[in-house]
Amino acid sequence: MEILIRNGIVYDPLNKINGEVLDIGVKNGRIVDPSKLSKDALVIDASNKVVMPGAIDVHSHIAGPKVSVGRLIMPQDHYMTNIPGDRVVVRAQTGKAVPNVFKIGYAYAQMGYTLVVEPATPALETRHTHEELNAIPMLDKLALLLVDSNWLVLDYIYNEDIERLSAYFAWLLYATKAYGLKLVDPGSDYAWIYGEESLDLDDPMPKYGITPRDIIYSLGLSANKLNLPHKIHVHCNRLGYPGNYITTINTMKLGGKIGGEHALHVTHTQFTGYAGDSWYNLRSGSEEIIKEFNRNRRVTIDIGQVILNYTAVTMTADAPFENILYHLTKWKWSFGDVEAETASGIVPYRYRRKNYVNTIQWVIGLELMLLARDVWRIFMTTDHPNAGPFTSYPKIIAWLMSRKARDNEMSKVNRRGLSRSVLPSIDREYTLYEIAIVTRASPAKLLGLDSERGHLGIGARADIAIYNLNPYTESFDRDYEKILKAFRYASYVIKDGEIVVRDGRIIKTVYGSTYYLKPEIPNDIAKDVYKDVREKFKKYYSINPENYFINKSEIRNPIEVSFYTDIR
Repeated sequence: MEILIRNGIVYDPLNKINGEVLDIGVKNGRIVDPSKLSKDALVIDASNKVVMPGAIDVHSHIAGPKVSVGRLIMPQDHYMTNIPGDRVVVRAQTGKAVPNVFKIGYAYAQMGYTLVVEPATPALETRHTHEELNAIPMLDKLALLLVDSNWLVLDYIYNEDIERLSAYFAWLLYATKAYGLKLVDPGSDYAWIYGEESLDLDDPMPKYGITPRDIIYSLGLSANKLNLPHKIHVHCNRLGYPGNYITTINTMKLGGKIGGEHALHVTHTQFTGYAGDSWYNLRSGSEEIIKEFNRNRRVTIDIGQVILNYTAVTMTADAPFENILYHLTKWKWSFGDVEAETASGIVPYRYRRKNYVNTIQWVIGLELMLLARDVWRIFMTTDHPNAGPFTSYPKIIAWLMSRKARDNEMSKVNRRGLSRSVLPSIDREYTLYEIAIVTRASPAKLLGLDSERGHLGIGARADIAIYNLNPYTESFDRDYEKILKAFRYASYVIKDGEIVVRDGRIIKTVYGSTYYLKPEIPNDIAKDVYKDVREKFKKYYSINPENYFINKSEIRNPIEVSFYTDIR
């Protein structure tokens, strides 16, 4: 299909286009010079409408065993939200807190999203993750591998063998068809086996004696040696504990020691941004965190924005914290362990507007976004479904772009909690250009996919969103309802050159691709490491490495990213 998007108000930060009226050509799934289109090209009149690249979510739990259990633990969430399919275009959709695979794809597409990162898959259960990713329509996907308490990883770190550690990661990423490395409360799952709670950054692990700091630093060096497109993705230690902002800052400082651009990505920083030493005197630690962020250009963060008056389903590989949350809520929980190398906990939790702690959680994410000087290194997320659903992104965009929208929400929250934050004093309002940065351009750069994604330059993949907004005639700071409506239901969404959404409705179901890595290492090192893997598998695991390996044929529309490493 050939498409001419005419007279759109274009926001394309990677190409430094800030609200210019331009034509965009689409042919064979790619962006082309409009003059190269035939006279038969379909014309979309985008006059007085905003045109952006397809949006990218860098952290959203959309697939895998924990997501499946999250659906089971809240059956009412699905019973009360069923949307029948029409047998022609869309499949049946259920769920709000933890939607089924069809609703995930459709709801993201309706907002203009075209790529989503599943940020935590257990290596031994990644086949399950891929089966769900295969079933999600409309989106391209990629998955990050949980490795912080992996038995072989800990052995290599203990022996200070970065070369073999890196070679093992090269094998592991390709074997599981994953795209990057994820650390969750590093070392704590291993300590959990021995009856200990969450470790702080410099607490030694049982038996090994190494610390979470050692794990993060070693994995950072290994990611650099491998030349990974996206370096390490870190869920900091002490998540959910009062005073944990200090651990977050000390973790961020490791990025400077590791070196390299985007050396370390700190996830859902709201959950690790708490100052104070108890729940009673909890306060926002965002100012202290953002000082380190503004100083340290090696680090990127996403916010994990809380959505108030909402029942979320928290799910994380941070099993020790989920155990504590279960005892706080006294409701229900599920716990899963994957051969003692990673574990998960799942606990439903309601964020209440009038709750003191929940109010502080709400302000932290917004404070981080509004105080950050460099919007190219900070990302809008809800850590779906932990702090809220991804479908709340239009609401967050409105809060960022409109002081009035924030004031409206602040009028409803706990007054004492609000008094312990700086949010009421912040006047900053994001522009559409900055929204395009944090939701399109910078996520593409973070993932190393900016050669073909996150922009509208010639040769880019034709993933495009068109929104019914006119920045030349409308005042979004006052009329923020227009932001909510436009970003919830896009006028058009084009995926790989095909129109899939029109006037907020799905008009065609397509299935995207899954990216995975194939790091190239010397054959002699590969054979040596695989020999080590076979020996260790007999000692540690219940399956053989041959059954562990996921074939390319098991991935729906695979995109293999092959590259050379510095392993010699």
